[in-house]
Amino acid sequence: MKKLALTLLASSVLLAQGVVNVYTSRHYDSDKIVFDAFTAKTGIKVNLVQDKIDPLIAKLEQEGKDTSADLFMTVGAGDLYKAKSKGLLQAYSSKLVDEKVPAKFSDKDKTWAGVTYRARVFVYDPKQISEKELSTYAALADAKFKGKVLTRSSTSSYNRHLIAFMIAKDGIDKTQDWANKLVSNFARDPKGNDRDQAKAIVSGTGAVAIMNSYYLGRMSVSKDPIEQEVFKNLKIFFPNQNDGGTHINISGAGITKYAKNVKEATALMEFLVSKEAQEILAQTNFEFPVNSEASPADVVKSWGEFKASEIDFNEIAKNLEEAQVIADKAMWK
Repeated sequence: MKKLALTLLASSVLLAQGVVNVYTSRHYDSDKIVFDAFTAKTGIKVNLVQDKIDPLIAKLEQEGKDTSADLFMTVGAGDLYKAKSKGLLQAYSSKLVDEKVPAKFSDKDKTWAGVTYRARVFVYDPKQISEKELSTYAALADAKFKGKVLTRSSTSSYNRHLIAFMIAKDGIDKTQDWANKLVSNFARDPKGNDRDQAKAIVSGTGAVAIMNSYYLGRMSVSKDPIEQEVFKNLKIFFPNQNDGGTHINISGAGITKYAKNVKEATALMEFLVSKEAQEILAQTNFEFPVNSEASPADVVKSWGEFKASEIDFNEIAKNLEEAQVIADKAMWK
């Protein structure tokens, strides 16, 4: 009888612990630290399926009601918009998430909530360009920057979101003209990732790179001597401070439509936006926290405060297909 009672007790503990299955396109060490902290605090095990965004969305569509996914996480407004548009997410219900995440960082229908964000900034060589010469994304198309601009391919999600942001801000015609002129200012054909653009500057190619802010933070703790040189010698600039604010992109999470463990998925969403988890993500991956109770990493704070654009993320996401059309017409490789 005693053995049976112990067995039942063990079973009830396992049942109480629960699981949450996460499909994520995020691939950062910071996330594992956060998930481990969540499990330690709640006893809820986190099972991960990590992949690029298109295979993840295809997997969710193919699995339908049989999916094991409870929570969907990704790194771009367009990806969240696509998942929502395909009916793959359900509205979450959490006063805690509503309290910790400002409305501007969440979907108005609550199919997803922001977790962190990153800014699309300029990283430049002050020996070649003065800060006074820099102002807006639009101004970077000026002929005075010919042969000085570096950025990655237009097929990069980060650049397609930037072009989509420009469409939302200035319209299609102005954005096409901007893209045409920007491409003519490129120091080389686009190649490599964001960090490769900054590395090119210290290697003698170009003078200003368009890249995401958190990469510069990651370079500050890199063991790669070239990345250390980048961090020590290049400076960061937040564009559009007098023109609506710097373009930011959101990384967010939403509960899948056919989640089997909604309670556990909600608990993980709540933990992701808690001060504890937000500071892990901020300190380890140098992203900006959406919860104002959390502090950014010291190096990020050293860049100073900046005005971020408040154009709705869904408005930007709607323009992603047109953004690729514009890039192709501009021959932005």
